[in-house]
Amino acid sequence: MTHSFATLDLVEPLQRALRAENYEHPTPIQAQSIPHLLAGRDLLGIAQTGTGKTAAFALPILQRLSAQRVALRRGQVRALILSPTRELAIQIDDSFRRYGRHLGLRSAVIFGGVGQKPQVDALARGLDILVATPGRLLDLVEQRHLRFDAVEVFVLDEADRMLDMGFIHDIKRVIAALPKARQSLFFSATMPEAAARLADGMLKDPVRVAITPQATTVERIEQRVYFVDQGNKRALLADLLKDQGIARALVFTRTKHGANRVAEQLAHGGIGAEAIHGNKSQAARQRALANFRDGRARVLVATDIAARGIDIDGITHVINYELPNVPESYVHRIGRTARAGADGIAIAFCDASERAFLRDIEKLTRQNLTVVAEHRFRGAAPSSAQAHASGASRPPQHQNRPGSQNRHDGPRRPHRHGGGPRHKSAPGGQRGGATASQG
Repeated sequence: MTHSFATLDLVEPLQRALRAENYEHPTPIQAQSIPHLLAGRDLLGIAQTGTGKTAAFALPILQRLSAQRVALRRGQVRALILSPTRELAIQIDDSFRRYGRHLGLRSAVIFGGVGQKPQVDALARGLDILVATPGRLLDLVEQRHLRFDAVEVFVLDEADRMLDMGFIHDIKRVIAALPKARQSLFFSATMPEAAARLADGMLKDPVRVAITPQATTVERIEQRVYFVDQGNKRALLADLLKDQGIARALVFTRTKHGANRVAEQLAHGGIGAEAIHGNKSQAARQRALANFRDGRARVLVATDIAARGIDIDGITHVINYELPNVPESYVHRIGRTARAGADGIAIAFCDASERAFLRDIEKLTRQNLTVVAEHRFRGAAPSSAQAHASGASRPPQHQNRPGSQNRHDGPRRPHRHGGGPRHKSAPGGQRGGATASQG
């Protein structure tokens, strides 16, 4: 086990950048991946967002590209990183820039929803590193602003999320156009059958690095559930948020309209709230994230598409206002809390129509959520609601044990298949940012 970045075979400019970021100890995925990637191996990584995988692939790529300079022609790129969302792409590009600040390499990020001229201008000189979302990437290829013939390293990040978002055909088009002689990296938090097939067709004799069992929830997150009538969720949320122990809350809804409605209702009640989803403009999403990160908004209401890219320290609570109908999404949602060594609390609201979703979540995670309120909330919260929300009163621990008696029922539905905490001193993931729409 590597205990320090200084013991990894990284060049001095990278070590200097890591010291400037106060990074001393690599996370498990970094310690296990970096030596193989420096040796040029393909890699299959199973790791949740927040485990430090961006640095795990960015550092070896930067070292490889800096070791041998290449004269690039218009539209050529040497390393291509494909990301499902524009916000995650921005974060990855920011990480490459910070880690490679002393190397003099050229990088850029491209995504849809904004004008393409600055992106075309960046491609005109050729790039060492390009981070992109699939839609805009292929648009620029079709317009002949971008070519793949010089690609040496290809990274497919958040592969399972890309498949959920319907990018399978775009991904296959990109892979088919890449040079056969290349190093390929494939990262996914879960490995559904479609992702496994994609990895098999993309990688050559890969090293497999699996950091946590698939769909394992963060151990430091205390998970609770309120059984509540759908029409009373709004009142329950407002009552819980009276507790100032909920310092920064991320609230999830299933729909964009629902996110807007919840944020507006909270704002009318005097609670600073922002909404983020795919219909928001890029500027509006970035503004909402900045307000949430800086504390001007205490609550950020998001749709599921935001679950993978939000990497903001200090989120004390994740509240599932509506449970996801894909159980893997629950794992990614609650992984937004308990970051950088902190503890976290995840609260689920479950109405009668969502009982099957809850059962699927507990089946996937092999853990029963602690029931806080069996009775329905009817305008006045149970007396223990705020104490349970802030963590002042802990429910009996036996309720959380995997395999313990389930205290709720509901009709079964077919099971639908769709993160570990980041080390405090490691470059786990990226600063800022969230997620909101396809490329």
